[in-house]
Amino acid sequence: MTQQAAALQTYNNELVKCIEDLCSKRDELNRQIRQEEDEKERLQHDIRVLSEKLSQVNESLAQRLVARANLDRTIAETEAAYTKILESSQSLLSVLKQEAGNLSKATEPRKKAH
Repeated sequence: MTQQAAALQTYNNELVKCIEDLCSKRDELNRQIRQEEDEKERLQHDIRVLSEKLSQVNESLAQRLVARANLDRTIAETEAAYTKILESSQSLLSVLKQEAGNLSKATEPRKKAH
């Protein structure tokens, strides 16, 4: 019976050792899980922050695109109006020169015929 008791004690010791090993592995696994949960939380926070920044940049970009389109339209309209002013000025100058020439001819003293 002592042999059986000794064998039983050996089995018991091995069983306790196996349980302790499993508990140790579980503790290590728990530590790794906590680390990964912390990393996950940090990454989720970073994603929220970056998503918010992206949203702000998209909003700002949309406003700037609208402003640029308005400036492009204003520039095009202004250039077109300026071209018309130049054309009108050129026409006016041409008419004035022609009228000045006509007035000069009308006010010249007549040459006497001999």
